[in-house]
Amino acid sequence: MTASVDLAHKDKDQVPRLAAVPRLVGVGIVTLGLLFGAFYLYMLAQPLFGAILLALAVGVAIVFGTNRFYGARFIFPGVAAVLIFIAFPVIYTIYLGFTNYSSFNLLTYERAVSVLTARGTVDPETEQPFAVARDDDGYRIWMPEAGLLSEPVTLDAPAEAELTPGDSPIDLLTPRDAVALRSGLQALVLTTPDGRELRNSGLRTFATVTPDFIRIDEDSLLRTADDVTLTADHGRGFFVTPEGATVPPGWRVNIGFGNFERVFNSRGIRGPMVSIFIWTLIFATASVVLTFAVGLTLAVILQWEHLRFKSLYRILLILPYAVPAFISILVFRGLFNQNFGEINLILNALFGISPTWFTDGTLARVMLLIVNTWLGYPYMMLLAMGFLQSVPADHKKAAALEGASSARVFFTITLPQIIPPFLPLLIAAFAFNFNNLVLVLLLTQGLPDIPGTVIPAGQTDILASFTYRMAFNDSSQQFGLAGAITLLIFVVVAAISYLNFVAMRRAANRRAGRV
Repeated sequence: MTASVDLAHKDKDQVPRLAAVPRLVGVGIVTLGLLFGAFYLYMLAQPLFGAILLALAVGVAIVFGTNRFYGARFIFPGVAAVLIFIAFPVIYTIYLGFTNYSSFNLLTYERAVSVLTARGTVDPETEQPFAVARDDDGYRIWMPEAGLLSEPVTLDAPAEAELTPGDSPIDLLTPRDAVALRSGLQALVLTTPDGRELRNSGLRTFATVTPDFIRIDEDSLLRTADDVTLTADHGRGFFVTPEGATVPPGWRVNIGFGNFERVFNSRGIRGPMVSIFIWTLIFATASVVLTFAVGLTLAVILQWEHLRFKSLYRILLILPYAVPAFISILVFRGLFNQNFGEINLILNALFGISPTWFTDGTLARVMLLIVNTWLGYPYMMLLAMGFLQSVPADHKKAAALEGASSARVFFTITLPQIIPPFLPLLIAAFAFNFNNLVLVLLLTQGLPDIPGTVIPAGQTDILASFTYRMAFNDSSQQFGLAGAITLLIFVVVAAISYLNFVAMRRAANRRAGRV
């Protein structure tokens, strides 16, 4: 009897263990996949991203593979997503602001050295077409014009081989198969009977190649064209000549506050940045004011009890909110076309004018505000329609009995009661428009340009589009400088948001004190 009871308990203990097997198998598969991804990224010389996947794999294995952290399973995906997709990009962008990272400084130091020393000048008089033939010991290189055949080579590592007179091999590879061996051919050095060294100079030829740069020591290169010695400047991330001229490509180095000093000390950067910052504040503020005013006005009109077809009007007025913003922006870009747009055709027919919307800075900014108001008023209208319902009708009736006009009732009773719940949403709308990158890039691309700048800057650029153009549209792609400006934008937006919250808290305290 006792043995039967023990066996029953043992079976009950095995049930949860068996139920956990599918979960553990799934966790093992996911963990192995993440570990493989981490190893693959490390092999691609991306150790930072490999470390992120490694940390994620460890977290998945610990949280989902054991019962000790059962409660963390519900928040782990969200926390991991925030850390990987929000916190890491922000921290990495800020880090780049303290480096010289750009299109000229993408590489590591050793990679920059290898790129420079790999450059060479081909002597066209020594070019020889070649073909590759299979051999029992690897491959042979056949030069038909010179009648030379190489020793067997494997083409899987850097190698040297002698060329001797010989007949054409039988098993010649097709050009397509020979191209597949290009990496081995590029590392091959062939020596002719007269002592000349030939290197791969193209898909179909070998020739004498004179190196443009020869490494002298750890931090020096010799430029063979003029016998000038280049010295590695690890402060700037370039090899420099004795006169101080830089030789690209460079490598990425930490430069401390160099980008920030450049922002504040260079007139060609500081000038447009101040102008763009002021316009960004005006654009964000005007966008919030206009969308709020238009949306609230339409909501008040739609609440008029004697208005007919209100449902139809609501549907028509909400349509701009239902259409994807990028489609509306592209449609407006066509409507505002200076030569063929419908807006200019109408203005020309009625008033004989054809505004230059895209080439005049002031008109381009007005156009941005018009389009942004069209895109934003439905959101404000929907909010206002809800908030207006919460205003007690008795207050408005009492004011009307006292002889107050409709306008006075609105500004003294209705508006003060809907502003407090609107404030957080208005602050969020301000923050959104402060970084409304999509509108600027799709409608004006920041143009027209501001004259006299050393970096791409336009009169309709806001700080976000200005930074984007500097990082991705400029010929030098100054990622480090863009990262520095991004940090400044973050500080400014954080300060403005803090001041707004302080103002809201004080306003709430004053209202509570009055109550």
